[in-house]
Amino acid sequence: MIDKLQFEKQLIKDGYARICGVDEVGRGPLAGPVVCAAVIMPLEKIIEGVDDSKKLSSKKRERLSEIILENAVAYAICRVEPQIIDEINILQATRLCMKNAVESLKAKPDFVLTDGNMKLDISIPQRCVVKGDSLSYSIGCASIVAKVYRDKLMCEYDKIYPDYAFAKNKGYGTEIHIRAIERTGICAIHRRSFTKRWQ
Repeated sequence: MIDKLQFEKQLIKDGYARICGVDEVGRGPLAGPVVCAAVIMPLEKIIEGVDDSKKLSSKKRERLSEIILENAVAYAICRVEPQIIDEINILQATRLCMKNAVESLKAKPDFVLTDGNMKLDISIPQRCVVKGDSLSYSIGCASIVAKVYRDKLMCEYDKIYPDYAFAKNKGYGTEIHIRAIERTGICAIHRRSFTKRWQ
């Protein structure tokens, strides 16, 4: 059984108190922004069921997201829009989004744990954790918050652009989504750098 506080416990031993988890959602879709969440959680009492957001049902994610936000010492959610993604590329957009989320926190963290291998341009000590959303409680919390926020956002976009089934596919390149692009063309929230073959 994985100890999801393994990184946090070591950091507390090393003298860090406010540990921030950061994760992103939406690097791969053809449409919509990339979204990042940064959260500082109290570590004395952890919330049961926190895991990589992709492993959880949408109902469970939504409930956990509410509990995480109610209990967080501090949290911030940031997004980078498709136009910026097209300008600076998805890797740089994700890095910028994570940095913005960390810098938007009302309480400054002592240490930042980020999912994957995204080293951020911040002055705070940091560590990248591959598969961090499954291995670190703090990153798992950020993963859930970012996913729930982005999914809700894509459901709102579905009302504005009903042709693309954004409520179902969340902007990812499903068969229905691709058929809709071929039939209707791209819309304002499509990433032009991701949809060149249909332009």
